[in-house]
Amino acid sequence: MTHTIIYKISPRAEWEAAQQAGTFTGATIDVADGFIHFSTAEQAQETLDKHFAGQSDLVLAAIATGPLGVALKWEPSRGGALFPHLYGSLDMAHLLWTRPIITATDGTHTMPDLI
Repeated sequence: MTHTIIYKISPRAEWEAAQQAGTFTGATIDVADGFIHFSTAEQAQETLDKHFAGQSDLVLAAIATGPLGVALKWEPSRGGALFPHLYGSLDMAHLLWTRPIITATDGTHTMPDLI
């Protein structure tokens, strides 16, 4: 894969706790699956709509892929699309930025600019 940036959607409080700790070990689903789920720019909106519908106070985090090395695997998921999965914890030093995800009163989300 040639993506140099991947994205993680997370509740703000969970992400802020990880930033304070310096390491993100994953959300409940990540821990259960044995890896941290990420999305590419093209996959992020679908991930948001499918897995975070109705949730508010979410953030989008951009992560540099290069430093993740062999712990980052590209594995098939929905419809055979390859999704980035990190086997191990995420050192928050690889965080490029976080931005809020806007939640409308009807529960739909507006993704922030990915640039």
